[in-house]
Amino acid sequence: MDLTIRYLLSIPFARRAINEKKAAVVTPCSTTKRVNPGTFSCTATASITTDKTPFERETQKHNLLRAIQDTQRGLVATSDQRSSIEEALVCVEGYEAGSPIDLVKLDGTWRLQYTSAPDVLVLLVSAARLPFFQVGQIYQKFECRDNSDCGIVRNVVRWSIPSLLEEQEGATLLVSAKFSVVSKRNINLQFEEVAIQNINISEELQAVIAPAILPRTFLSLQILQFIRGFRAQFPLRSSERKLVGGLYYLTYLDGNMLLGRAVGGGGVFVFTKAQPLT
Repeated sequence: MDLTIRYLLSIPFARRAINEKKAAVVTPCSTTKRVNPGTFSCTATASITTDKTPFERETQKHNLLRAIQDTQRGLVATSDQRSSIEEALVCVEGYEAGSPIDLVKLDGTWRLQYTSAPDVLVLLVSAARLPFFQVGQIYQKFECRDNSDCGIVRNVVRWSIPSLLEEQEGATLLVSAKFSVVSKRNINLQFEEVAIQNINISEELQAVIAPAILPRTFLSLQILQFIRGFRAQFPLRSSERKLVGGLYYLTYLDGNMLLGRAVGGGGVFVFTKAQPLT
């Protein structure tokens, strides 16, 4: 009797094993409902099955965006949220595992939605604590469409000083780097310079420099023109006068989402496609 029961119980698992063996491609993950409503977890990432339907892929991307939406780009993410976000990241990353970087898709402007990178979070923390400092949108702009294994990336941070500069986009911090593709999904960054540009002063400050009730003098116009065209740039080099660099792992890329990881524990990044910067 005991042998018969064991035989009957083993049939469904044997059939499932045969069917899974026939399927022979990578599955990113399986999705299970968590205790907290609206969040999902991802289990095995190394199992083998077919790349699922476009709808299922978009569902995983939506789950990731939903997991990060209340974190203020990572600023107020709790440890539980970071854990859920990491699981959602892995689910999406599994769809691109092993495929090479498409520089045509990569080319363009990407808006930061979430990060755990300390060098970016320090800007967000400063803006939250300092009343005289604001951080607006943060972008990565890739210029590589006509290249096969290299290009330029610019990290763009919109920032402002209330009452002196326009809200959110009073000025631009620009960090420029060259990159080269060193493996299927890794790029090596060589940072070149940081610059402050695109100064847009507030209407209040303009009124002080050139009052609307008085004719604008040549000097006041020259001051306004100088401020608008101001650009300060500083080279980025190490103590040995070498360019500062690092590895950046692009874990997922399609027409509207870019995921990356700074190699060496530098944090994760979630970007969505944005309109070109002017």
